[in-house]
Amino acid sequence: MRIEGDRMSTFKPPFTIGSVVTNKELTKTFVVGNMGGMRRSKTTGTLVIISDHTKGLYDDKWYGDELHYTGMGKNGDQTLSGTQNRVLAESNKNGVEVHLFEVLEASKYIYQGVVHLCGAPYQEDQRDESGVVRKVWMFPLSTSGHTAAVTESEFASYTKTQENKAKSLSASELEEKANERSSIKAAHRSVISNAYVRDPYVAAYAKERAKGICQLCGKPAPFIDKDGKPYLESHHIKWLSEGGEDSVENTVALCPNCHRKMHIVNAPGDKAILFNKIV
Repeated sequence: MRIEGDRMSTFKPPFTIGSVVTNKELTKTFVVGNMGGMRRSKTTGTLVIISDHTKGLYDDKWYGDELHYTGMGKNGDQTLSGTQNRVLAESNKNGVEVHLFEVLEASKYIYQGVVHLCGAPYQEDQRDESGVVRKVWMFPLSTSGHTAAVTESEFASYTKTQENKAKSLSASELEEKANERSSIKAAHRSVISNAYVRDPYVAAYAKERAKGICQLCGKPAPFIDKDGKPYLESHHIKWLSEGGEDSVENTVALCPNCHRKMHIVNAPGDKAILFNKIV
């Protein structure tokens, strides 16, 4: 048995912070149901909460090391009475230990450890399943700084989901949401990245070969850098992540605008133009 402040728990899951488990493993370990974002277990004395960013209904938000978690209830105003919302609202004094899992990619449950309320629950407007604006309960939860780092693919998936949510709003809704969040400190996530080591000589040669002219749009470099040279950026026509070579035959020099375009659009016609430039 371990005691944490005025909280007492005898259950310790076999997961470490950052463990990625399946829903089946989660269900079996905590002795909870296999559905829902808030799952109570009287057997283990815990409340499992799942912040699933792959789904568009609930709007959980990170503010620094705090997760503001949306309560349960898909339609109509949410209530604290007779639901797991009440269990979470009283979790600092009822002895129920709260364990957080995050889902950034479908079916991958990232264990973020024990969390606790670090502020009073509050209400805000969100839309329900039918698109009707209703009152939801938000729970400020602290991870005590132990949030696990996420992979690049997980973070990219999370970011894409948030972007799609923003795109679905009307202009007035977007303005309201932006103003609501503009005064809040920025969230931060540790991201595990895999970096390719690019040969500096190949990159320098590509820029020298371009003679200060972007090899896609054909315009001069947008400015001169602090060394007095035209500013261009090296780019692999076939990305290294797709098996492209770090070679002079696969490397060109682009202005920042065209470089960004290639990483967002990567149109086959533009790739053909670039390959023709270095033949």
